[in-house]
Amino acid sequence: MLLTLYFPLKAAAMARCSNCKAPLPPGSQVCDYCGNRTDIDLTGIHHYTTHDLDSPRICPRCNVKLKTVNLTSQGRFLIERCESCFGLFFDPGELEALLEATVKNVFEIDRDRLNAVSKDRQPSQHPIAYIKCPVCSALMHRVNFGAKSGVVVDRCRAHGVWLDGGELRQLFEWMRLGGHLLEQQRKEEQRKEAEKREQEEREKLKGISDTPTRFDRYGEPLRQSDPDLFELIIKAIRFFMK
Repeated sequence: MLLTLYFPLKAAAMARCSNCKAPLPPGSQVCDYCGNRTDIDLTGIHHYTTHDLDSPRICPRCNVKLKTVNLTSQGRFLIERCESCFGLFFDPGELEALLEATVKNVFEIDRDRLNAVSKDRQPSQHPIAYIKCPVCSALMHRVNFGAKSGVVVDRCRAHGVWLDGGELRQLFEWMRLGGHLLEQQRKEEQRKEAEKREQEEREKLKGISDTPTRFDRYGEPLRQSDPDLFELIIKAIRFFMK
């Protein structure tokens, strides 16, 4: 999939209220001064167009039909968006493709800023609860998106990922600070650890198979846990003859 998207980094650096232009708290959509709710994910960040027809998919927060949004002026990259709460729904693989196409040329991990951003981020404006998939209405799984992102997304394995308003912007910031590189490191460490455990298990099984088989006095093979009865009797006799 070839995407040509335009996200000015300066526009993403500070979100401002669409009503009074006051700076918004990090990760927040609600202005502390006038109480206005602002779309900090799409408005002022990049070009997008909204299709006239409603999507048949339903917002899990507002229970209204979602709008179909095309995120690029060159081609088609369609997602669904709620015009009430500004939540976004991505089909499988679309969110990862958008992040990779949007934030590029990041080669270092800024661990200090990642920790600070995650710590200072505003809590979600929605209560913690399982919400329904906009497509099949089954309850979605709540999962952390990557190492140190601080963003918990709602995922339906069959149909895609739901982001509450403001979370897409948080993921862009996470990408710019090298969060995806940190996630790649974590996955590589997990892969090596799994290979190490697998190798240890193979060596353990090989050691068991290399142990010579012992037989009892009747020629039957002894299991590892089975004692040799004759040897036990001899040991007992020697003990009482001392």
